[in-house]
Amino acid sequence: MTHQLKIVHSQPADLAEGPCWDVDGKLLYWVDIPAGKIHIMNLETQVEQIIAIGQQVGAIALRKSGGAILAAQHGLYFLDLETGEIVHLADPEAHLPDNRFNDGKCDARGRFWAGTMSMNGKKEEGSLYCLDQDMRVRKMLGNVGVSNGISWSPDNSIMYYIDSLTKQVNAFDYELETGEISNPRVVVQIPEGQGVPDGMTTDTEGMLWIAQWGGYKVSRWNPMDGTLLDEIKVPAAQVTSCVFGGETLDQLFITSARQGLNPQQLSEQLYAGAVFSVQVNVKGMPLHTTICDCSARWHSAVRYK
Repeated sequence: MTHQLKIVHSQPADLAEGPCWDVDGKLLYWVDIPAGKIHIMNLETQVEQIIAIGQQVGAIALRKSGGAILAAQHGLYFLDLETGEIVHLADPEAHLPDNRFNDGKCDARGRFWAGTMSMNGKKEEGSLYCLDQDMRVRKMLGNVGVSNGISWSPDNSIMYYIDSLTKQVNAFDYELETGEISNPRVVVQIPEGQGVPDGMTTDTEGMLWIAQWGGYKVSRWNPMDGTLLDEIKVPAAQVTSCVFGGETLDQLFITSARQGLNPQQLSEQLYAGAVFSVQVNVKGMPLHTTICDCSARWHSAVRYK
């Protein structure tokens, strides 16, 4: 199938990531990780808001009661979208100053899942954490290389997770009421020479859409049998993530990066670091929001398990 990409945002980011579609506000959010900036764009008016938080930021998710939650260099934060003020919640890796948070997403019960990675290229230094509704931070996985895409099946019985260095997508049985994961197994293997899996989202048919860093594409996979179903070619090698959005959730928004490209590569990839959109013939599910409360009582009650 031929896909016609459109450029949503042409100003190149060093490392655009974590796209997030606000169903109610009809706004597209994404982050530029090394710049420490959150971009918020109204696609209808083309008005853009940029919030700088003063540190690297890996992911953003919206809060049910307003504002957002961030996974950033120094931990987890609440963000006031009106004032730009951030409130520090937790830093489970304060003892690992060379690590930072990377990708993150909320489950259907409002928990915020986010993982970490080494900024110095060290392998298996990262972990995957879950910020629960009661503000408890739980370490769910250790020995992670680069914690990346997180997504769930339409019925929330399976959680999909990417550690990019493995070039695989793992599935876990998911207990929605408790947030527990079990029974890990590989459901997608990215072939050699096609980059590594990065961000990910799920459509209403339960298929996975995976951004392939170094692969010039987003690919659609069936996690039930591991087969490749479709590919969307992107004019940038470092494709970072994707999310469904638009009025009927049948547009796929795709982020990319230019970080690490040499001058020749940049001259060949004029749109590296841009944000794209493409109309597809399947719909996505709206992203979940976190129900965590930003009040002072919660701020003082953050704890680890």
